[in-house]
Amino acid sequence: MKKVIIASLTAMFVLTGCNTFKGLGQDVSGAGDAVTGTAQEVQNKI
Repeated sequence: MKKVIIASLTAMFVLTGCNTFKGLGQDVSGAGDAVTGTAQEVQNKI
């Protein structure tokens, strides 16, 4: 019984971690897109 509980908790933490890192990657990507857009606007004004 203990093995089943430990396996379930481990799977839960692994899956939650994957979703967290996926969200973090999307946030970083969004920030990079914003910086790129701003840099292009500045370059167009020059």
